[in-house]
Amino acid sequence: MADLLRLLLRVAEKAANVARVCRQEAPLFELLVQEKTGDDKNKKFVQDFKTLADVVIQEMIRHDVGAQFPEMADFIQGEESNKFENGLGESVTVTVCSTVEETATLLATVLDGDHTAASLLARAIHQDPETIELSTDGLTIPVSPAELGIWIDPIDATSQYIEGREEALTEGHLSPSGLHCALVLIGVYLRSTGEPVMGVINQPFNHKSPTGGGWSGKHYWGVSLGNINVCSAPRPKDGQGLSVVLSSSEKPVVKEALTSLCGPDKLMYASGAGYKILCVIQGLADAYVLSERSTFKWDSCAPHALLRALGGGVVDLSKSLQSSCGGCDCKTELTYHQPYAECKGAERWANRGGLVAYKNSSQLHSITEALKGKL
Repeated sequence: MADLLRLLLRVAEKAANVARVCRQEAPLFELLVQEKTGDDKNKKFVQDFKTLADVVIQEMIRHDVGAQFPEMADFIQGEESNKFENGLGESVTVTVCSTVEETATLLATVLDGDHTAASLLARAIHQDPETIELSTDGLTIPVSPAELGIWIDPIDATSQYIEGREEALTEGHLSPSGLHCALVLIGVYLRSTGEPVMGVINQPFNHKSPTGGGWSGKHYWGVSLGNINVCSAPRPKDGQGLSVVLSSSEKPVVKEALTSLCGPDKLMYASGAGYKILCVIQGLADAYVLSERSTFKWDSCAPHALLRALGGGVVDLSKSLQSSCGGCDCKTELTYHQPYAECKGAERWANRGGLVAYKNSSQLHSITEALKGKL
């Protein structure tokens, strides 16, 4: 299992490099942001390139993990479909081929013959990152890869990634928007129970070199299974009072209830579901509350595993409000193995009851008590 964790850290860094290359290389960057100019002849294609950046990352992770752990290959899922229609109306299935040249040829069919962009993208997909140091101190996990499934969010907070504002990160402070909100998320769960057991988060745009050396990233990982709880992030310290991060579009009734609980200075706002849960992992906020059904299994699986390793978790808000256990029990914790059969498409994997990501159960209890009867 330590081998699986090392592999996920490596492929997440490869994914982060693809995300950076799409912004650094002019032919790819122009495709990424071209719709802002408003005069491209093929709107559908321009719109598709954003999704293509997501898909090539997703398929690269699927390819690399499936190659090393073939027993997991059929249980690696992601946010995106890998089928595209190019400008000629041809349907193309995006996969990672065995060579750079073959991948570039395939991508060129999606990119309407743009071989320069296709070659740049293919080289990034096939480029191995430097070895990532992993201090597991003999970490052994009593589970087989054949018992596991994976959720991938190739670029969480895509809108922030496209917009590309280069906000400076201040140590110890949440920053509400910008490139740093875009994350690569890879979560591992038990197929039998849906319990999240391993997560890798890569933040491709963590630090920009002041000397023009470009962006460098940062990664986080966690393992939580039974008595094994290990995380690369330190356990967050309890701050003064209770702080909560929300989406700016959160319902007014939720904002009002939490303002009464926390005080107006302790409510914060940020972009990206993954980034908001990362803020809880880092101790920049005590909890993340979302009343809408606007997140999905791929958004929450990876950071959920890290929070569990730190003593927290992610629960279904709706179920927690109905619970007699203060919102925290095995029936309210989010799981990742069963779709909503009555739904179609992405909605099958929605976190339909909203969610609360929390550091400790007493804070979760305070939040659910404040929201009871309001939703």
